[in-house]
Amino acid sequence: MRVVFLGSSEIGFPVLEALLSSTKDEIAAVITQPDRPAGRKQQLTPCPVKTFAQERRIPVLSPEKIKDGLPELTALNADLFVVVSYGQYIPSSVLALPKCGAINLHPSLLPKYRGSSPIQWAIANGDTITGVTILYVGEKMDAGDIILQRKIPIGTDDTSVTLEPVLAAAGAELLMEAVEQIRNGTVCRYPQDDVAATEVRKLTKEDGRLDWTLSAETLRNRIRGFTPWPGCFCEMPDGQRLKVVRAAVESRTGAPGEILETTGAYPLIAAGEGALRLLEVQPSGKCVMDGASYLRGYSLTPGLRLG
Repeated sequence: MRVVFLGSSEIGFPVLEALLSSTKDEIAAVITQPDRPAGRKQQLTPCPVKTFAQERRIPVLSPEKIKDGLPELTALNADLFVVVSYGQYIPSSVLALPKCGAINLHPSLLPKYRGSSPIQWAIANGDTITGVTILYVGEKMDAGDIILQRKIPIGTDDTSVTLEPVLAAAGAELLMEAVEQIRNGTVCRYPQDDVAATEVRKLTKEDGRLDWTLSAETLRNRIRGFTPWPGCFCEMPDGQRLKVVRAAVESRTGAPGEILETTGAYPLIAAGEGALRLLEVQPSGKCVMDGASYLRGYSLTPGLRLG
């Protein structure tokens, strides 16, 4: 089949590799986002998928709005669109182009966690099971009919960084199963239960602010889920911002945000329930360091409370 791939981020790499390795399919083109300013100098930078495709000499289109590329998309004469983290709404005029429709890889067990950042929120909410879903793309985001699903466990120490490649690999394998079913005419589709649907929004920087009135377990899950973006942080008594990269839960008690220990290997901070041991931190303008190194360079007073 002639396949057009729509995507922007690294989670799509395993799918692209699988399609490139297929002897039955051809990637006619990759549709991705235009170059965007990045870094301190705000230089125009291609998204990861564009770089990936260009290195493999796959034709690339990067319309500002996908409907602007309708003539070029029509000319591709695609059998199937494959969408993985494209980052743009796809109108019905575009979805009508491929003969076999458009399918999407979504990194959650739909209808749970429709929308942006499903991996991050699954970890932040303390889930122990997530998964991947292959579904048809419809006019409503992540609400199309389901083709296949697979469950994936979330480890107690998993972060977004460690979980994403696991989901990407499983999703690529499952997506190729769906492509084979579509090719053979054996594909089945199952409507989603909209009543059971939950939606997650795009993360903002403020989501990373640690609220010490929450339980230590909740805070640890947020630190795991929001690594590397937006990252979790708190304000020290002197007003300096401290990013918390890794933490452990302990059963100590105190007023929320109270500094309980500064003489051990790592700082210990009271939460609404339990306490959080700061194992790895990053002070403003500094590199990531372990909590012991932080205590050697920054004086903390037990009893004071963090903002």
